[in-house]
Amino acid sequence: MQNKEEVLGWARETIALEVAAIIQLQNQLNDDFVDTVNHILKANGRVVVTGIGKSAAIGNKIVATLNSTGTPAIFMHAADAVHGDLGMVQTGDTVICISKSGNTPEIKALVPLIKQGGNVLVAMAGNSTSFLAEHADYLLDVTVEKEACPNNLAPTTSTTAQLVMGDALAVCLLKARGFTSSDFAKYHPGGALGKRLYTTLGELATKNDKPMVGLDASVREVIMELTNKRLGAVAVLHNEEVVGIITDGDIRRMLERDKSMDSLTASDIMGKTPITMQASDLAYHAASMMSERKISQMVVLDDKKYVGVVHIHDLNREGIL
Repeated sequence: MQNKEEVLGWARETIALEVAAIIQLQNQLNDDFVDTVNHILKANGRVVVTGIGKSAAIGNKIVATLNSTGTPAIFMHAADAVHGDLGMVQTGDTVICISKSGNTPEIKALVPLIKQGGNVLVAMAGNSTSFLAEHADYLLDVTVEKEACPNNLAPTTSTTAQLVMGDALAVCLLKARGFTSSDFAKYHPGGALGKRLYTTLGELATKNDKPMVGLDASVREVIMELTNKRLGAVAVLHNEEVVGIITDGDIRRMLERDKSMDSLTASDIMGKTPITMQASDLAYHAASMMSERKISQMVVLDDKKYVGVVHIHDLNREGIL
């Protein structure tokens, strides 16, 4: 069994090496990076990302990031490209070829074919004097001093640099396009992320019972409504508008303060300035508000009309928190 401090030391050394490489990557950005961004922005085609080995795995991730942020992209494996998949590349497409050495046989075979097709070739290479770098239209320099692997062999630091350069490219394109959270939502309709971007408070509130009492409701009636609706709060209405809120905590404080509750009504124990949000507001924004105000329920309105109550448990259940 390995010594704890020794293992942690190896891990910290790996992280430190990769962090140092990423910091250096900032200094390797140049006019070619800017020209790549501007070319992709004005190009009519897609971005075709290609590579082999570990670079291919990074390429797939970069394609996913580009697609999700408004830049149409596909992945083409460099080894398969010379056996028919090159047909994926259409007129107007921009090809980004990822390679640490830039001199592998597959890359050397692929580069002339891309150039013959008239497509713009962007090299993301770790060797600025390689075959790939010298034949590309633009070079994104991802050179690293050494791999985190102690033998300086396994792609570790180099693939991290490729990944970060891909993220930098995608984010620059995103910002240049003015890509908004609404645009982002179109590409992420499912899962927790989609729920954050789409789910409104009105959708959640209408799934719950609608706890409410009038100003003159007795404490017993308030407690029964709290118990039956099981949301930990009840809205107090007057002329169909919310004028207050009573929570479980308000009931506990009343019992500690008042010896008799027989003469008390909802108007005596309610909070008179309930925090409210609109039904059209995103539930995700309500989560931030509830956390900031240290409350567990949110009263939901449609303009001034009472819609219902959303509990923080609703946000947890829907995967929004």
